[in-house]
Amino acid sequence: VPKKCQKAREHFGTVRTQMESLKTKFPADQYYRFHEHWRFVLQRLVFLAAFVVYLESETLVTREAVAEILGIEADRERGFHLDIEDYLSGVLTLASELARLAVNSVTAGDYSRPLRISTFINELDSGFRLLNLKNDSLRKRYDGLKYDVKKIEEVVYDLSIRGLNKEAPVGTGGEK
Repeated sequence: VPKKCQKAREHFGTVRTQMESLKTKFPADQYYRFHEHWRFVLQRLVFLAAFVVYLESETLVTREAVAEILGIEADRERGFHLDIEDYLSGVLTLASELARLAVNSVTAGDYSRPLRISTFINELDSGFRLLNLKNDSLRKRYDGLKYDVKKIEEVVYDLSIRGLNKEAPVGTGGEK
């Protein structure tokens, strides 16, 4: 995993070069006029940066750190920047991918990773609950987080029932 993360970080150098080129293509004060042209790509790049950081440290990357990785600004006043909604959408995509990783980890025999993912996703869900999201695409993406939480909880529950979970109470699962 560390080698793959390092290789991914090398690709972000190309992304920074492309972002520098993009910044010069339109007036700085008209960011939102053209925002739809790169919105999806930025959200995807946020996800990729967040996933790499998660795999390296099992922490959530900050918006400022993502902006630095991508070679753009975090502050709106400074021109081409990482919009907060793009950042949040990328983080929600991370949650979906971590739900998949929890299932695949069990298949690969790593029974502790789903527990750590569960803790991380539950903290992420708690943070999103504090937000007052309007009825827009971000709200719909957040609604998907509930299903990701449920999917991970089912994986953790199955591990507990089968006695593969180190934190399972004594006498739980494995008995027939």
